[in-house]
Amino acid sequence: MDKTSLKKVTKAIDGYKKEVIRLQTELCKIPALGPENDGEGEVKKAAYLTSYLKSVGFKNVKQYNAPDKRVPCGYRPNIVALFPGEVTSPRVWIMTHMDVVPPGDLSMWTGDPWKVRVKGDKLYGRGCEDNQQGMVSSLLAAKAFKDTGVKPHLPYGLILCADEETGNQHGVGYLLKHHKSLFKKSDLIIIPDAGDPKGTMIEVAEKSILWFKVNTKGKQTHGSTPEKGANAHKAACYFATRLETLYKKFRKRDKLFDPPISTFEPTKKEANVPNVNTIPGDDVMFFDCRVLPQYKLADVIKYVTQVARETERRYKVKIGLEIPQKESAAPPTPPNAPVAKAIAKAVKDLRKRSPKAMGIGGGTVGKYFRDKGFYCAVWGTMDEVAHTPDEYSRISATLADAKIFAHIALQES
Repeated sequence: MDKTSLKKVTKAIDGYKKEVIRLQTELCKIPALGPENDGEGEVKKAAYLTSYLKSVGFKNVKQYNAPDKRVPCGYRPNIVALFPGEVTSPRVWIMTHMDVVPPGDLSMWTGDPWKVRVKGDKLYGRGCEDNQQGMVSSLLAAKAFKDTGVKPHLPYGLILCADEETGNQHGVGYLLKHHKSLFKKSDLIIIPDAGDPKGTMIEVAEKSILWFKVNTKGKQTHGSTPEKGANAHKAACYFATRLETLYKKFRKRDKLFDPPISTFEPTKKEANVPNVNTIPGDDVMFFDCRVLPQYKLADVIKYVTQVARETERRYKVKIGLEIPQKESAAPPTPPNAPVAKAIAKAVKDLRKRSPKAMGIGGGTVGKYFRDKGFYCAVWGTMDEVAHTPDEYSRISATLADAKIFAHIALQES
């Protein structure tokens, strides 16, 4: 790597504090909400970003529109832009998403969610972290290349997607289904949509996700005559307790993850009867399971069903199982994959820290790339306040991550 070029680029990025504030302010006041959230989609935000991309030196900017009759314009825009490098391959891709979630209860915010407020190093507003922090970082790395005249060694590309918050079918899912040829297996794909405050976690794997809803039906009766009914709530409690055996049945450990085990937890519980002296005939509860990739979700479902049948026989009830969420884990990105090594090299060089490749329990858009055979890494420096009231990003982290992206594009091996 040319250290002189790196120094020029990082120095330029150090001077972009006002640009971070300006960009976040402009992006935040364009509420890119999907139709599921009563929004008109990302078309206005895409128009602004297309103009900005061209202003910072991207000459190859293309828009791929996913048809969607639910929004006024009839489509959801996805932008792909490429800044040429000294070589043609591999290419660095930074993928972020344009859509945001609604602000929720406005009384829990200390200001207008769609108007950026600056307090010291923090910028408050809906979308400031999720996903505009990573987006702004990726844009400023390109701006630094243009402003300094430094040409990246590797081609530097940006993917700005729609529909991440509500399913990805009109976003990266659409791109990979209809325009998969945009990407090569050798490309370095980075998704700055999760991370930690020090930027030391490189997410390379995810657990499978399984939610199930348990509908227990018995027979309602008076609390003083339990023999005349079938206590749905008691049966459901027994069922939940018996499912603690899932931890023994599926007990493998994988040190890549934290925690290093599959988890099976009862979570939401719906109300049954309103009074104390009635034995309920209906009971509804939910489980959230995060399963290591070594296991098939079909095997988990089979075991849960067996426990349900046992519970039915014991308590004379009927148990219905519904699955509102089922997402099998994609093949992990190897911890020593080129994309993970490139991030680690940049973090060590610029921050004198040693990041660690890890797996997480939550799902990210990285799954879509991994399912198609592309290695990718989810990485960023953030406080993880996405979707919360008073969501914020840090200016210092935004600039620091821009330097990491620039460093990766300048790496020669």
